[in-house]
Amino acid sequence: MAKKTARKPNAAFLKPVQPDAVLSVIVGSKPLPRTELTKKLWEYIKKNKLQDAKVRTQINADAALKPVLNGKKSVSMFELTKLVSGHLVK
Repeated sequence: MAKKTARKPNAAFLKPVQPDAVLSVIVGSKPLPRTELTKKLWEYIKKNKLQDAKVRTQINADAALKPVLNGKKSVSMFELTKLVSGHLVK
């Protein structure tokens, strides 16, 4: 019987990414792994109560988050990921 190996984290997620000027307002300007970036983004959303009270999958933008969301007032969690990817310096 084959021994189960521990799952290796995906190297792409651990490679530091550089947030652009718009995103660095929220997560800081240092390069950080995508996992950390997501964690900081969610800390910000929760701290500022930007998750919609009724529709939990909706994120409501404040002044700092709105530019990250390309000027939208509200986006779904799934759209959030896509929009954040657009604010990473290649």
